[in-house]
Amino acid sequence: MKTSDFSYALPPELIAQTPIEPRDASRLLVCHRDTGLREHRVFHEIIEYLRPGDALVINHTRTIPARLLGRKAETGGAVELLLLRRRDRDCWEVLARPGKRLQPGAVCEFGEGALRARVLERTAADGGRLVRFEYEGVFETLLERLGAMPLPPYIHARLENPERYNTVYARFDGSAATPTAGLHFTPGLLERIRQKGVDIVPILLHVGLGTFRPVKAADIREHPMHSEHYEVTPEAAARLNAARARGGRIVCVGTTSVRTLETVTGEDGVVHPGAGETDIFLYPGVSFHATDALLTNFHLPESTLLMLVSAFMGREEALAAYAEAVRERYRFFSFGDAMLIVGRRPEAAAHSAGAP
Repeated sequence: MKTSDFSYALPPELIAQTPIEPRDASRLLVCHRDTGLREHRVFHEIIEYLRPGDALVINHTRTIPARLLGRKAETGGAVELLLLRRRDRDCWEVLARPGKRLQPGAVCEFGEGALRARVLERTAADGGRLVRFEYEGVFETLLERLGAMPLPPYIHARLENPERYNTVYARFDGSAATPTAGLHFTPGLLERIRQKGVDIVPILLHVGLGTFRPVKAADIREHPMHSEHYEVTPEAAARLNAARARGGRIVCVGTTSVRTLETVTGEDGVVHPGAGETDIFLYPGVSFHATDALLTNFHLPESTLLMLVSAFMGREEALAAYAEAVRERYRFFSFGDAMLIVGRRPEAAAHSAGAP
């Protein structure tokens, strides 16, 4: 299957530059897979599509101010590091720009030298590096002062409140990008969902390089997915299995929740607890064992996220829904509107190099 099969035309003015306030006032395109019906709603009306006994799966990762702007100690040249994954206390995998000029042994300085990063090795040809930070004090405190939220490059507007790029339920630091489908929820909406009898189940996937890596291969099956850390606790697995046993659906908030659950769910539909690294890649032709419904934002053309949505609802149906969203002037990407995909449960199994 060709990468170009997942392209679509998007007017630049539909790329959302700022978030909607309040969070749950964004628009919601509801797609019914069983009938082909599409409905145009407001996000807080999502509660009408959730049933007592369902499980709503959220990713409670927290995005850190992972973007560091500084200079090379030797030359004074500008450098940018994007923190991707913590290896140990002071050692991080990063994405460096400009990557070609930052070789092992180079030292970068941030905040007039308050924080220094020494390059240990190359981890990828496209700017991936392993660095060790040198500093005095508490690293997290320095990062809060010197770092910036890693907003995607298509967002040019200044974000007044950096925490607006985190979900209201974000808890565990570790992501280099936010699972943006969850940005639409407010505490009040979540409480109303609980009161309806929906179990809100947290799992974890720290978003890393996979989010930033474009698909360069002409054939999508040749695209290498980078691994990301996930955790599904025994309690979360038990609650999800209980939801299925009582006839409820598993409704995933965002593609990160889908990728996590499809990593730990067997062909029999049983969710298993676990923690580790996943490089699961879901694209048309593969199938799902855990996910019954999906809430997601609108994704970039030719991205692995659009491929996942196409696998879940069908490529032609997904592109038709995107075309309708363009006609109806929905807002796209991270701060944009949302799409809820409901209907009959897909059959068969997920493909992954990292799934059990």
